[in-house]
Amino acid sequence: MSSLRRIKAITLKEFRQLSRDRLTFAMVVMVPLLQLLLFGYAINTKVRDIPVALVDQAATSQSRELVARMGASQLVTFTERFTQPHDAETAIIAGRVRAALILPADLERRRQDGRPRGQWLVDGTDTLIASAILQLANLPDDPGLIRPQGNFEVALFFNPERRAAVNIIPGLIGVILTMTMVLFTASAIVRERERGNLELLITTPVTPMELMIGKIIPYIFAGLVQLVIILSLGFFIFAVPLNGSPLQLLLATLLFIAASLVLGLVISTLAKSQLQAMQMTVFVLIPSILLSGFMFPYEGMPVAAQWLAEGLPATHYMRLARGILLRDADLLALAPDALWLAGFTLLGLLVAARRFRKRLD
Repeated sequence: MSSLRRIKAITLKEFRQLSRDRLTFAMVVMVPLLQLLLFGYAINTKVRDIPVALVDQAATSQSRELVARMGASQLVTFTERFTQPHDAETAIIAGRVRAALILPADLERRRQDGRPRGQWLVDGTDTLIASAILQLANLPDDPGLIRPQGNFEVALFFNPERRAAVNIIPGLIGVILTMTMVLFTASAIVRERERGNLELLITTPVTPMELMIGKIIPYIFAGLVQLVIILSLGFFIFAVPLNGSPLQLLLATLLFIAASLVLGLVISTLAKSQLQAMQMTVFVLIPSILLSGFMFPYEGMPVAAQWLAEGLPATHYMRLARGILLRDADLLALAPDALWLAGFTLLGLLVAARRFRKRLD
């Protein structure tokens, strides 16, 4: 009986401690709720409203009717229009569109002769989107560069074999860096507090901004080591092409590492213990994996989920890494995502430095 009373006392103590730890209690409720909402509402493998470009060189009633029918399928949305195929290819490389429909001037004659009426230029790096465009073009679901067996010829750029590894490996860089960089710095300030080192910092002339910058610099090199490991294994084991400039990728990765480390610092100023810092990191990691475009197409998400995804550094790095590595795009073409990461880093540094106080709470 005395043993049962002791177990009961300890159990009640743990319940009271759990009720006082609001973050842990929130994890119990929010983690399943978050995953349920993400998988049930935001995640959708059936892509819709794929942004595509149109080059209508025929400019006839037949071509306009054809474009209208394709738009009515809700599978694609014509977001840009050009007069030359070269401009459409540039838009694909820059990531502004995922495909381009080319309608030649002799569209009607091609239809009468039974020849392919036009051509689809498709970014083949995302296999789900490439398959959707192939279905729309009424082609057999076989890999290949150009197959004029249906209503349209299809040119699959950058990944004609539609290998999943080509799309996954560059995205995996963003996921791994998010996981490690945020976690490393999320416990930085609370670790100093738990070890009593804040007392030493209080007696030094170091400023909050200097402390924040000094905290993240060592981890930048750790992130670059991870980048080299992932790229090397991806190239030698999975034959992932490295089409872009290494310097461009290095600059993009530095921006992302800095943004992730700063996000971890902000978490570190909010958490009261390393356990809380790890718990808060989970709330960043789960959406970063599910909403950034790493596993599921961005175009398949509802608008609200896309807005949330735009607030995650991983989303912008996915576009940068895949654009540079696979499509040989440069940072100038991908400037909106690069500038977003730079702005996020500066804002995060200011927030982290403001929240940090060189005193013991």
